[in-house]
Amino acid sequence: MKRLLSLLMALAMTASLAACGGSGDTDDTETGAGAETQEPAGSESVVPPVEDLTDVDTSTIPGLEDGVFTVGMECAYAPYNWTQMDDSNGAVPISNVPGAYANGYDVMIAQRICDAYGWDLEIVSSAWDSLTPAVQSGTMDANIAGQSMTADRMAEVDMAGPYYYATIVCVTTKDSKYADATSIADLAGGTCTAQSGTIWYESCLPQIENANLLAPAETAPAMIMQLQTGTVDFICTDMPTAMGAVAKDDNLVILNFSGTDGDFQFATEEERAENVNIGISVQKGNTALKDAINTVLSAMTEDDFNALMDQAIAIQPEV
Repeated sequence: MKRLLSLLMALAMTASLAACGGSGDTDDTETGAGAETQEPAGSESVVPPVEDLTDVDTSTIPGLEDGVFTVGMECAYAPYNWTQMDDSNGAVPISNVPGAYANGYDVMIAQRICDAYGWDLEIVSSAWDSLTPAVQSGTMDANIAGQSMTADRMAEVDMAGPYYYATIVCVTTKDSKYADATSIADLAGGTCTAQSGTIWYESCLPQIENANLLAPAETAPAMIMQLQTGTVDFICTDMPTAMGAVAKDDNLVILNFSGTDGDFQFATEEERAENVNIGISVQKGNTALKDAINTVLSAMTEDDFNALMDQAIAIQPEV
């Protein structure tokens, strides 16, 4: 049923695909059960190998009876996830977009989970606003899509993780009058935006005095493009997205106010944590799947997450 639903989504998703060209030679790498996780070309992994959990019976986990882990993501949110047109660097086919492949940090995490249990990995491309409904309906087993573990989101789905700890930052251009900003107070009056459906747009940017807040961007690439074309003075996002953008455009600079009085404010440290901790969404009540994912994630440290993110940034295509 999941595969049928995925195929029905294919025509719609193909029409909206903005594919980024992957670099490097095509590499026919197995991505199913028992496959070895492929390391990005030219990099040496410092992340520990995946623990072998294939002796664990997962056949009774809702959604995993067929041994296929169906994961939703935008496939347009580098370095968390992106689309490329070959299978280089361990990219995985996008089941509902024929001829396209997904790669990035989220794909690497999903593959580690599958390798641990011997599951096959199926990636489904989905619009951001459709991710949560797809998990709620059971169309997707999980979303691994750079989603913050907010109270609002966790009222709709259960979340495993965190699988990354993100810092909220702003990005501007080197020639911008805001390039030397040391606090959000220095951004007063600027024209800005962020991606739709995020705490960056809904909670952070409104804290900037007299900010000219434009309509939210539908995707991270669209948000970055607005900055590059001068439509906005700065954008608000998380550190991995900012690092990925700067890695591909040396005219961009990151404004990081973390740990200072000039940072974005939250009512409590718990509220801050829920907005910067990134988790994996599963259907409400699917405790077995949540626990299985957490077993894999708990074997990784924050340094491991950062090292894997560095690998993703090193191989991401041009924005």
